[in-house]
Amino acid sequence: MNGSSIFFLVFSGLIALVGLLAIGMAHDYLQFFGFALFLFGLLFGFGCIKRHFDAQDAAKH
Repeated sequence: MNGSSIFFLVFSGLIALVGLLAIGMAHDYLQFFGFALFLFGLLFGFGCIKRHFDAQDAAKH
């Protein structure tokens, strides 16, 4: 895993954490924003992991 992959993985984790904090602190429609932010961070992190393993598979062939 190279440095940029690690950076974006940590960045997506921070986005998800900010989303969780927004869910916990909001009372109205901002809870939806926090949930969307959390979901984006989570899916972005999984995408980074998928791209890493796809690159490893491509290097083998």
